[in-house]
Amino acid sequence: MVFIPKYNLIEELKWRGLFHQDVPGTEELLMKEMVSGYVGFDPTADSLHIGNMVPIILLVHLQRAGHKPYALVGGATGMVGDPSGKKSERTLLNLETLNHNLACQKRQLEQFLDFNADSNSAEVVNNYDWFQNFGFLEFIRDVGKHISVNYMMAKDSVKNRLEEGMSFTEFSYQLVQGYDFYYLWKEKNVKLQMGGSDQWGNIVTGTELIRRKGEGEDAKGYSLTAPLITKADGSKFGKSEGGNVWLDAEKTSPYEFYQFWMNTTDADAERYIKIFTLHSKSWIDNMISAHQEAPHQRALQKELAKYVTTWVHGESGYETALAATEILFGNGTSESLRSLSEKDFLSVFDGVKKSEVEEIEGVSIVDLCGDTGFLASKSEARRALKENSISVNSEKVNEDFTFSNADLINGKYILLQRGKKNKFLILKK
Repeated sequence: MVFIPKYNLIEELKWRGLFHQDVPGTEELLMKEMVSGYVGFDPTADSLHIGNMVPIILLVHLQRAGHKPYALVGGATGMVGDPSGKKSERTLLNLETLNHNLACQKRQLEQFLDFNADSNSAEVVNNYDWFQNFGFLEFIRDVGKHISVNYMMAKDSVKNRLEEGMSFTEFSYQLVQGYDFYYLWKEKNVKLQMGGSDQWGNIVTGTELIRRKGEGEDAKGYSLTAPLITKADGSKFGKSEGGNVWLDAEKTSPYEFYQFWMNTTDADAERYIKIFTLHSKSWIDNMISAHQEAPHQRALQKELAKYVTTWVHGESGYETALAATEILFGNGTSESLRSLSEKDFLSVFDGVKKSEVEEIEGVSIVDLCGDTGFLASKSEARRALKENSISVNSEKVNEDFTFSNADLINGKYILLQRGKKNKFLILKK
């Protein structure tokens, strides 16, 4: 059966800003046969973060073009530690922690890739499966002898670390990753490895190992990399004030995740809408043009934030994030407030002044406003209530209002507002 790709993968990656370099012949290979390709993921945490989304999206496009994606989770390489882009050696993880992290990451990968396709289903593989019984003497004899020390020393991941010092464990990492490619090429007919441009040295070690250990004219591996994504000002993409932006809702709430994308600059949003969504080129070009005509409406940021948040957290996660955002800007309702998790609720009102109270049942609105410091005095509270400018949990109240425990959000919070901007939190001890 003749293979016809659904589109030219290299051309697609280029216009999206997802192409950095490849091994000669990669594009021709992708156009003539269904190619199995893989990306490796580092299991040092129990969640992937948005920095991992570029390699994930490489696999998504590979599958959408008609090819077969493999996600390699590094149960073995996680025990060694990749030195690429690192200034110091990382703490090594034990097997129990690694297995927990791998299971969590696999569940996240299933959100993006189709594991039930007819002919090109995605698969997850763990390199611990083929390394666990691979002895040291056998490894240095069957793998190490094919790659010279000079070849390994020439890699940027090694050269950049020579001044600080580098253990033999990290020095050998490129051999371990190179063998992954050779093993998958030999056992699963995987011909392509993809990754970030900082992985180029490790990737081509794999193609070199295939060339030297393989037999026949077909002993060739291919590779392509995506550029490292940065912000328009040149700073690193993927970090917020709190550190990594995780895909796990427990680590980064859907609201915080949504806000990360909403806060991108216009220049970054024009790039990210191509990289992090699957919209067509014509659709994106029209969206960019519309945005440039009315940038104050932030149409690009809204679409980008909606698309990626829904992709990662589902429709419900997006709705929660949107509700939290509306609350932040004074457009929420009591219902939307109560729909927030405690984590999202506290994220929305981070920095808002607070006051603790022993009891809320039966307390009048005038007393609470005056006694907690929300307003300067009870007489000011009465004036504000007569002006109809006081809200409790986003609902207007009058001077006769009395609190009950049912007013507590998540069993412990009450939101007071004067107008839209003046917010105050009551916490029941």
